[in-house]
Amino acid sequence: MSHRTQITLSDAQYELLLEESARSGASLAELVRQAVERAYGLVSRREMVDSFEQTFATWSDGDEGAAYVERLRRGMGRRLLADQ
Repeated sequence: MSHRTQITLSDAQYELLLEESARSGASLAELVRQAVERAYGLVSRREMVDSFEQTFATWSDGDEGAAYVERLRRGMGRRLLADQ
């Protein structure tokens, strides 16, 4: 079952929706539905908290993240230090 509703948007909000609609091809209504689902989601709060807890401190050793980024962007750290 679907429900129909009417909302009032600011000019800026409406322009954002129009731009995204032109870019994506999605209707304004579909963009609003997607935004509602992203903001209030179908995933329960408990499921969201559980997923955060499972990944919390995955990189507990502070150097692991920096080492990973350095592997992706070799030499970036040296170049940034040289610019200072």
